[in-house]
Amino acid sequence: MYTMNDYCRETFGKKLYKLSLDGGFTCPTRDGTLGTRGCVFCSAAGSGDFAARGADLAAQIEDAKRRVEAKNKNGGYIAYFQSFTGTYAPAQRLREIFLPVIERPDIDVLSIATRPDCLEPEKIRLLAALNQIKPVWVELGLQTVKPESVVYIRRGYENDVYAHAVKRLREIGVYVITHIILGLPGETAEDMQNTLRYALRCGTNGVKLQLLHVLQGTDLAEDWKAGKFDTLSMKEYLHILSVLLPMLPPDVAVHRLTGDGRKKDLLSPLWSADKKKVLNAINALKNQ
Repeated sequence: MYTMNDYCRETFGKKLYKLSLDGGFTCPTRDGTLGTRGCVFCSAAGSGDFAARGADLAAQIEDAKRRVEAKNKNGGYIAYFQSFTGTYAPAQRLREIFLPVIERPDIDVLSIATRPDCLEPEKIRLLAALNQIKPVWVELGLQTVKPESVVYIRRGYENDVYAHAVKRLREIGVYVITHIILGLPGETAEDMQNTLRYALRCGTNGVKLQLLHVLQGTDLAEDWKAGKFDTLSMKEYLHILSVLLPMLPPDVAVHRLTGDGRKKDLLSPLWSADKKKVLNAINALKNQ
């Protein structure tokens, strides 16, 4: 299996560490454009639960660097705009946010998590210009291509919007990472295979395979408490990975194989909180 660390060492000659940042964005599923409650699984922090906070991005970066300095042995840094939708602002405002960050000598990559329906032409042009300074990664939240699941999670855009976004980003040389959620209510292993096949067919460079986890305060939590679905057991999750990982071409990097969430907010599956145990089980699977 080709990992993010493999890709970074080949491309940059070193391991890169993510500095999770908050650019002060919101999301069209929260500001009333497409809805007000966000995606069904999304936390109050817009999936940026571990991002640094504060209006001053320079201070956020230094704070995030301190969090990883103990394990960073001559590695580099990815400035990762993780919270909410990282291109949901006018292009000029995005330029004011991203340019000072990508120009820092201590930053190797600018990575932006966003929605494929928030990549208008002027934003594509901005990303193309930034990509001439240093590598830009764009993370797109596809999650699923099953129509019923798309409606349930309140994603708010059709699958072809994702396909068009990947095409435009690849045309300007931007590296694309696709988020896929494994274990959505009612989804089978075949459904998850279909989502991965679609992302690969569209041309994604990397994937994040995200275990569905239920966080307190989300609408997903209310459905779980009501007994409307069960989350995956570790055995079930490992089986799904054993089906999906062989589907990946050798040049498509895996950027994530498990789920993240604050332990104090995690309702299910509780086994996912033991990250060391989970990663050991995944490593054993990879070595089989």
